[in-house]
Amino acid sequence: MRIWFVGTGKFAALCLKNLVENNIELEKIITGLPTRSGRGGKEQASQVELEALKLNLNNIVTRTGLLSKNEDLIHEVNNNSPDLIFVIDFGQIIREPFLNAAKFGCLNIHPSLLPKWRGAAPVQRALMNGDDKVGVTVFRLVEAMDAGGILAQGGLNINKDTGAEELYEKLSALGVELVINKIKSGELDNLISQDDKLASYADKISRDEFEINFEISADEFNNRVRALDASGGAFVMFNGKRLKIWKTHVIDEEVLENLKPDKEREGIIFKCADKAVSLIEVQAEGKGRMSGLAWARGQRII
Repeated sequence: MRIWFVGTGKFAALCLKNLVENNIELEKIITGLPTRSGRGGKEQASQVELEALKLNLNNIVTRTGLLSKNEDLIHEVNNNSPDLIFVIDFGQIIREPFLNAAKFGCLNIHPSLLPKWRGAAPVQRALMNGDDKVGVTVFRLVEAMDAGGILAQGGLNINKDTGAEELYEKLSALGVELVINKIKSGELDNLISQDDKLASYADKISRDEFEINFEISADEFNNRVRALDASGGAFVMFNGKRLKIWKTHVIDEEVLENLKPDKEREGIIFKCADKAVSLIEVQAEGKGRMSGLAWARGQRII
């Protein structure tokens, strides 16, 4: 089977890695153009391109701007279309001729249980919402966003300490396992329609959502931290400087009342609007990651 892979971001890179490690041969990898970031605006290849380099697949990578304007790729897909195109975490709307050129169309591995959490940030929104079950859906792309027929789904139960970084790893592996099973069984046309009435949407994360404070509930604080741990990290302002919060744990009031001041804890505890949170792993400006206790001792809080 001739397969193309189209993707750019973190989740796409993980799916690419899992596909290759499961001996799925790719004819072409299409990814976005490099972006400029950091000090000096240094050019940075997409995460998919970086992963392809690690996998020794850089020779089949094609960089593109707007896919619908790439005349070379349009000519190729019109005259020598593949059997299947994976489109994952690409950040562009897929239009004709790419949408239906391949025999089995364009398949997306989406990290939610569609039709729940359609859109740009399904893992983050699920965690912010406090969902205790998440999942992954393999579906065929149509013109409407994340609304195509479902090929396969799988769910995962999670706890209040599970973060986005961990979920990306697990859901990409599960999604690839599901789609490989369908390829092997030859069931790529067996699709189930989504119920649009049950759809919910996962809007892109905005900049102001990264700053949090201790005036919100402990659950909301913890949910925001774990939702953003794969996107640069949530932060609080402390003495006029940003303190990134990488890992927290909710402390119930009953437990909090019984803690002894001199007892060794896993993190420094701050009271929220209701319960409390233990800051387990943090990062001060200009510093590396450290335990909450180490940071608190450095600040002479304890």
